[in-house]
Amino acid sequence: MCRFLGIMMSLLWTLHLIQAVEPVKALNLGISVAGNRPTASTGAEFGRLYTGQVDRNTEHIYSFNYTNRPSQVDAFRVFVSSFSDNLQYPVLFVVRQQKGVLSWEVPLIFRGLYQKSYPYQQVSRTLCPMELVEEAVPSEQFIFVDVASMASFNVEYKLLVTRIKDFELHTGIAFDFTATPSQPEYFLYKFPENVDFVIIKVVSKNSYPCSVVSVQDIVCPVYDLDHNVEFNGIYQSMTKKAAITIQRKDFPNGQFYVVFVIKPEDYTCGGSAPIGIQDKENHTWNLQRVKDLQVTIVPSIKASVYVKAILLCFVIFLAFYLGTLIVAFVQYIRIQRKSTDGPYSPDDGAGTVTASHPISTSTPEGSSYGAIDESSSSGGGGGGGGGGRNPSPPVAIPRPRTYSDSSVEEESDFDTMPEIESDKNVIRTKTFLYVSDLSRKDRRIISKKYKIYLWNIITIAVFYALPVIQLVVTYQTVVNVTGNQDICYFNFLCAHPLGVLSAFNNILSNLGHVMLGFLFLLIVLRRDIHHRRLLENKNLYAMEYGIPKHFGLFYTMGVALTMEGVLSACYHVCPNYSNFQFDTSFMYMIAGLCMLKLYQTRHPDINASAYAAYASFAVVIFLAVLGVVFGKSNEWFWAIFTIIHVLGSLALSTHIYYMGRFKIDVSNTDLGIFRRIAMVVYTDCMQQCSWPMYMDRMVLLVVGNLVNWSFAIFGLVYHPRDFASYMLGIFICNLLLYLAFYIIMKLRSSEKIQPMPLFCIIATAVIWASALYFFFQNLSSWEETPAESREKNHECILMEFFDEHDIWHFLSAAAMFFSFLVLLTLDDDLDFVRRDQIPVF
Repeated sequence: MCRFLGIMMSLLWTLHLIQAVEPVKALNLGISVAGNRPTASTGAEFGRLYTGQVDRNTEHIYSFNYTNRPSQVDAFRVFVSSFSDNLQYPVLFVVRQQKGVLSWEVPLIFRGLYQKSYPYQQVSRTLCPMELVEEAVPSEQFIFVDVASMASFNVEYKLLVTRIKDFELHTGIAFDFTATPSQPEYFLYKFPENVDFVIIKVVSKNSYPCSVVSVQDIVCPVYDLDHNVEFNGIYQSMTKKAAITIQRKDFPNGQFYVVFVIKPEDYTCGGSAPIGIQDKENHTWNLQRVKDLQVTIVPSIKASVYVKAILLCFVIFLAFYLGTLIVAFVQYIRIQRKSTDGPYSPDDGAGTVTASHPISTSTPEGSSYGAIDESSSSGGGGGGGGGGRNPSPPVAIPRPRTYSDSSVEEESDFDTMPEIESDKNVIRTKTFLYVSDLSRKDRRIISKKYKIYLWNIITIAVFYALPVIQLVVTYQTVVNVTGNQDICYFNFLCAHPLGVLSAFNNILSNLGHVMLGFLFLLIVLRRDIHHRRLLENKNLYAMEYGIPKHFGLFYTMGVALTMEGVLSACYHVCPNYSNFQFDTSFMYMIAGLCMLKLYQTRHPDINASAYAAYASFAVVIFLAVLGVVFGKSNEWFWAIFTIIHVLGSLALSTHIYYMGRFKIDVSNTDLGIFRRIAMVVYTDCMQQCSWPMYMDRMVLLVVGNLVNWSFAIFGLVYHPRDFASYMLGIFICNLLLYLAFYIIMKLRSSEKIQPMPLFCIIATAVIWASALYFFFQNLSSWEETPAESREKNHECILMEFFDEHDIWHFLSAAAMFFSFLVLLTLDDDLDFVRRDQIPVF
């Protein structure tokens, strides 16, 4: 008996030594001891389906081996399933390779928004391939799949391991496949020779389910699940389209993985939670989240295209400089040829001197509106009778002027006297006004007043641009570091990176605003210098004839156009919801400055001050920000905005109609205020309702108010999502309306439009129409989710480098430049017409 016990102890001791010293051999024999848990090991084959049962006392190990050949990528996919309805005891799968371990459980549970759970009982994962090693001989590799569970009962499972045949993507060849949240896919791509940029284009016929496309370096493990796909590489969310531009320099080994993950929910892409249906008989979950995808990788543009695009931009806008030089040279030759008539004769203009005839409005005694008034105004003396058919040499009746060193805060020395208020009331409330009536203030004081616009906008530009640049640099850094391309709303199908910039083409296309803004400043400077020389020489025509020349607002418009290019470029570094105002702020200011300049042309003494104008612009920008934040569904915001819009239009109309002479004595505590309003309504609306005292102004203001009220009603009813563009549309429509009114009244006053402004008007109309066509192409939209925005992405249409929005930048810069030239040259025909013969309208 003792001998038998000794033999048994020896056998047990020998078995223990075998397990401790040679575990691999014991595993291959199918004999192992892990506590009290029996383990069954099986030599398995690729492509064969294995089924089995496991519990807390049983563990199955499958061993796969293959030969890895030099320069060959071997990729394998593991498919497992378990249809147990008990989520507390999942089946655990552990895959061990030479340099990595991959594990998951079945059912695989995804956590969604609001802690929702989505279990998947079929899981398929691609194993990370072995790193490509330059080996001379093939090597044998092993894959072990461990299957276990902590359930006290048997749990069934299925296992299938296959070799992937189409693991490598090829340039220019579309590849179709299917993925689900529990069955992600990824593939390998290698850069071809002499290709430095490639674009990964992914399309799907269905918007949902939402998916994520990721580009990751050749490193194991590969992050291919919803909860970890954002841990590494570059990624985008996707509905129907996705496009990622990849540079070789970001992947030194010249290859990368393209990973496709299906989201368990659609909130990221703007959708909702999926509907799960449980089959109680088969204990399965049918979440119906299968997405068919097609991926194509194509080479992007070469470095030579970048050079050609940059040269094209400079050539296009340098042509404007060349054209300006040619026009200036032609004008200089014409002046030189006519220099024999005198140093500065009427014929130095662009044609025959035409004396403008004022349009008389009705008076209380009654006279026809639109009839030509042959009498002169109170400020002038003899008129230009005969319509300019036989013009006589102009005879100046100079008014005494007092030039002082008064500060800019004073309108003039005369304005400090109490009598000036009654004088203004007498002059500005006449039935018909001439420019001489509204240019009575000291020229130097008025010039300083308008130069405040220039200095203020330079100050605003500096303090506005510096934090903007800092912010967009931070945005671009975050995008480059995190790889999250959902931060910026580009047209990814035509986004060409350069250095750290993700879309260099969108930035380059803003060069036109800067170059044309600077060119306009040079043109204004030339005119300003010429006018100053004439004033220094006491030239009568410069002092008493034509529209008073004040260039402060023109300089301001040129700076605004330049800054629009700078800030638009900053916005396009990373366009998104948070920085939209960078692109629109100076557009509001440009539209407002153009209206102010157009009004100032014939109302130089009563135009708005710079402080009031910029304060108004600040209010507009503030409302634009509130509209974007609260305007989508907030009824209260739209009600308040509509009230502000309508009341603002009425207040501005009152100021324009009465030339700033409608005053309400706020110090009066009795009912005098209301009596004043009632009196005005009675006299101006009821007594003269059939024929207003200032008919031309009334026509403009009625049409203008109808347009603005239409905008207000449209916004109140439809709540447009793009509030920034809605506000810009209000400004542009008002500007076009006022410009059209000005041109019509100019023609009705027998004034002429010379060839240069006529050419600029036609060019402005044509270019603006073309620009707006490209603007409304809507290649992206930060009002939607990044994935929905990418559905609007288009391919490049110009030189394979510029898209429709870039062409909008080109055309809008040219259109604004010609618009400024229209305002600069529109009244050149009046340079030899006395100011007391130029009507105000």
